[in-house]
Amino acid sequence: MKTSERNNIFRRIPKVDQFLARPAVSDWIRRAGRDFVVSRVQRLLDDVRDGIRRDPDGAAEAVGMEALERMLSERLQAGLVPGLRAVINATGVILHTNLGRAPLSASAQKSLSELSGQYGNLEYDISQGRRSQRDKTIQPLLEELLGCEAATVVNNNAAAVFMILNTLAQGREVIVSRGELVEIGGSFRIPDVMAQSGAILREVGATNKTHLSDYENAVTPDTAMILRVHPSNFRMQGFTARPGVAELAELARSRGITLAEDIGSGCIIDLRPYGIADEPRVRESVNSGVDIICFSGDKLLGGPQAGIIAGAEKFIASIRKNPLMRAFRVDKLVYGALQSTLESYRMGKALEEIPVLRMISMPRDVIARSARNFARRLRAVLPGNARVSVCAGDSVIGGGSCPECVLPTMLVALESDAARPSLVESRLRSGAPPVVIRIEDNRSIIDLRSVFPEQEPVLIDALCRALL
Repeated sequence: MKTSERNNIFRRIPKVDQFLARPAVSDWIRRAGRDFVVSRVQRLLDDVRDGIRRDPDGAAEAVGMEALERMLSERLQAGLVPGLRAVINATGVILHTNLGRAPLSASAQKSLSELSGQYGNLEYDISQGRRSQRDKTIQPLLEELLGCEAATVVNNNAAAVFMILNTLAQGREVIVSRGELVEIGGSFRIPDVMAQSGAILREVGATNKTHLSDYENAVTPDTAMILRVHPSNFRMQGFTARPGVAELAELARSRGITLAEDIGSGCIIDLRPYGIADEPRVRESVNSGVDIICFSGDKLLGGPQAGIIAGAEKFIASIRKNPLMRAFRVDKLVYGALQSTLESYRMGKALEEIPVLRMISMPRDVIARSARNFARRLRAVLPGNARVSVCAGDSVIGGGSCPECVLPTMLVALESDAARPSLVESRLRSGAPPVVIRIEDNRSIIDLRSVFPEQEPVLIDALCRALL
């Protein structure tokens, strides 16, 4: 293309003010604000100019006003979609880390709504009319449920481990079994967290076997702590061994050192009737003589993201005084959601009120009935080239919890001659709201265990659009 012809194409590009005067663009300004629209118009016109420079022939049609308005509308719509939004989790992974782990109970949601728009007594003692500690509102509940002397809350369990080590073992040795030097999500490892805390790692035992004598022989005058770490996201089988908590507690007492335990998922009630047999319960750890423990709030506890530290009063008091506590503390919304979650446990209603526990404890026959009803409703509205079936399968806990535990479930499987499973999956993710599913055996798989009943009509609509 000649330079003169290319210049003519450039001249056809409207000026920003001309573009903004168009009725369709004026509507966008009223909806989204002038500054937002102007910035998108400027970027669009710059991109069009760049396209003309690269490929004058191919970009010639893009300078038409209708084409420009269409491109602007697409960009404005994409720009107004929130980055963080609600998603329908149809994967059957209950604690889906990428989808935010534990959904909150109705009472926790109510607490968030009330506290977010009003003032609260976060650091104020209403009865005394004076300033108070931030965690005093939640401490009585934690003490009652966990059977501990004191407790505090930080923003996640990695922070809890860090605060324990930094406060109680900085500059001194901490004994950890080689089989417990775990890596958690995002490639964060116990040795790395320990190094940042200032504690000195002393590895003992072998990968598969660590004996009480290994700990005994490793204790020196520089030893501050024995740290026991529950391998939340993996299991070792076969020729393995490690001492029990009570044995380590007796050793720690006899040598005058601290025993700390990271129990991971925060299991408070007995979940063995539902197939979860190898997750330690918090109260059992406390009763076994552990000095200080920590666990997650957003895993098996079923609450908001938090790291809960519980144990002897003197240790919790020291952690509260650590200057880093201000960096790791949580806000009123987390305290409110956590308080409501713990209240469900105290009232004996955890299995029915906390979504994670309700999903875990849901019997297979209940899920089977839901799957059959869902499949029947789906068949009634799907196009004729789509096939729906119900088949047996497994749900998983996820979130780095119970790696060997599977929950028998019934799945809804979809097949279509018009759309491959990968295309269906992509369309569902791109919808509003986004839907996340599984693909197995070249079929689109829906596991209703992790779908809320009120989401099912929306899910059916989304599947119909994806299969067209």
